[in-house]
Parts: sequence; structure tokens; C-alpha cells
Amino acid sequence: QVQLEESGGGSVQAGGSLRLSCAAWGFAASRKCMGWIRQGTGKEREVVATINRGDGTTYYPVSVKGRFTVSQDNAKNTVYLQMNSLKPEDTARYYCAADYSPCPTDPDEFAYWGQGTQVTVSS
Repeated sequence: QVQLEESGGGSVQAGGSLRLSCAAWGFAASRKCMGWIRQGTGKEREVVATINRGDGTTYYPVSVKGRFTVSQDNAKNTVYLQMNSLKPEDTARYYCAADYSPCPTDPDEFAYWGQGTQVTVSS
């Protein structure tokens, strides 16, 4: 059974940085995509980063490209999301999710989800 656990959320001022971590257990080799998805209050869920664990291919939407970076440590079975130049509009609950490759860009297509971690950016 796949289990995902996020950590690293918190509060930061605009322009600051945070790094989120996602530790994965029971991750079958076939489920090679991991992603970060966020949902702000009153907003739709948005995929903010994905990474193919096999070849390291990444995806970012325009809203975070150049500011967010997803990476992985296969030895630790952990995926990271480095978030720089944070803006108040980045405030959301951030979820780690997993699915088969190719990586989905629709949040609803991810099969497994963590509990999420809150990120709050103040102006």
C-alpha cells in the first residue's frame, strides 16, 4: 500500500523560501510519477510540479515556473519541492501525490495522496 507523508510547510513572508518533503512507502515501481498539488481556500486544486522517477523529467505550470523546483532522492524514497520567491497567492495546502507515468497534469488523475502540509505566505 502506497503511503505518502509531507513535511516542511509553515509560514513565511513574501519573497521567502520553503522546502517541502514527501516520503513514500510501498511505492510500486510501476507508479513512477510523483507530483505536488495545492489547493487554496476557495480555489481549485492545481498541479504545481511533477517528476518522473524513472528519467527525472519534470513539469511546472506557468504560475510557478522559475520559482519552484521538484527533485528526488531515490535512496531515501523522498521527493522535494523547493519554493522560492514565494507570493501570497502561493498560500495553500500542498499535497504530495503519486500515480503511473506519464505524469498527469489533472489533479483528479492522481491515485494516491498524502495528508498535505499548509503553506502560508504573508505580504
